[in-house]
Amino acid sequence: MILSAAKLSDKHKTKLIEKYPDETFYFYKNMDEAKQHLAKAEILLTYGEDLTTDLISKAEKLKWIMVISAGMDQMPFEAIHEKGILVTNAKGIHKHPMAEYAIFSLLQVYRQGKQLIQNEAQNKWDRSVRMNEITGKTMLIAGTGAIGQEVARLAKAFQMKTYGISRSGKRVEYFDYNLVNESMVEVLPEADFIVSVLPSTSETKDFFTFEHFQMMPYHAVFLNMGRGDAVRGDDILKAVREEEIAHAVLDVFETEPLPENHPLWEEENVTVTPHLSGISPHYQTRALEIFETNLQVYKENSNNYVNKIDVTRGY
Repeated sequence: MILSAAKLSDKHKTKLIEKYPDETFYFYKNMDEAKQHLAKAEILLTYGEDLTTDLISKAEKLKWIMVISAGMDQMPFEAIHEKGILVTNAKGIHKHPMAEYAIFSLLQVYRQGKQLIQNEAQNKWDRSVRMNEITGKTMLIAGTGAIGQEVARLAKAFQMKTYGISRSGKRVEYFDYNLVNESMVEVLPEADFIVSVLPSTSETKDFFTFEHFQMMPYHAVFLNMGRGDAVRGDDILKAVREEEIAHAVLDVFETEPLPENHPLWEEENVTVTPHLSGISPHYQTRALEIFETNLQVYKENSNNYVNKIDVTRGY
């Protein structure tokens, strides 16, 4: 039995039922509704954030969890590991919208998007607004997975030099140089743009520190669209206010939603967006394509899963 605790469109539900007539599907909008069938479920579709250790303990027949998102920092991995449950996710489906967001954000800063919109709203004709170019700059990307690689690919259209930072430092296409995490300090002084697409793990918590901002050029733009706990908000504020960097673009935060009275909202050289860089009308279609591929692997009793997660590491 396949249980979905992720709200799916009627179109997608109908497609799954018609394509897999031998499977029994139960579709619900959330885990509160779905948990009545959890004890009988063999396969679970979820966004991941509403699973708990207690729920896993009640999932007596559960063999596979398909997380139809990429972030899994709230998953009860210890309980999942103890029961030997397979976990796969939808890693990679965000690469196009998030890479577009990154380029859009950098252009918004360099081409003075906020100022131009403000001038237009005031019927103000001002040709003295200082414009700049992102072409030919140097970009450092922390996280060289599918999203980071797509950001680097688009950066190449603007003739940028690209550095990729990762735990392994292995060679990845579209990066001119790939370095291990510890070597990041060697190239921070030449990075015009620093883009973080890091996941949330014990290794990436507070990955960027104020000392790192001090190493960046004063004109640098820091963009975080990975996870909010990769850097402390206070360190970003201090870096901007003390002009260690020129601008910060933030789509993720330590606390979400970002409180209305948080000083980041009011900082002129900070752009705040509400964790939407990965939003796309193609989200569910892409996620369910991965699910269908893995369902075939599951039915064949193979092990060639797409995006199989190491539950001991959480990614």
